[in-house]
Amino acid sequence: METLRHVVLFVHLIGFAVLFGAWAAQAFGGRREFTRLMSIGMTVAAVAGLALAAPWGLPEGVELNYAKIGTKLVVLLAIGALLGIGTSKQRKDGSVPPAMFWLVGILTALNAGIAAIWR
Repeated sequence: METLRHVVLFVHLIGFAVLFGAWAAQAFGGRREFTRLMSIGMTVAAVAGLALAAPWGLPEGVELNYAKIGTKLVVLLAIGALLGIGTSKQRKDGSVPPAMFWLVGILTALNAGIAAIWR
C-alpha cells in the first residue's frame, strides 16, 4: 500500500511540474498566455493531491497534517480560479491580465514550497 501511495505522490509532483513548466515556458517565451497544458497539470495535481489527503496506506503512528493539506487546497483552488477566469478573459480579449498570469506562477511555486518545507 505504501508503494501505491508513493506512485500517487509521484503523479501529484508530475502534475505540478507540468503546470509550472507550462507556465514558465509561456512566461519566459514571451507569450504570457494560459494554455490547456496548464489546466491539465493543475487537474492532475488536484486529483492526485486529494487522493494523497485520504488516510489510506499510512505507516503505523503517522498522522496527516490537516492544516498543511487545507492550506495547499486553498492555494490550489486559487490557482484553478485564476486559470479559469484568465482563460475566459483570454478567449474574450485575446490576452491575460499580467498580474493574473504572474500570480499563477507565484502560487504554484508557493504550493510546491509548502509541500517541501512545511513538516
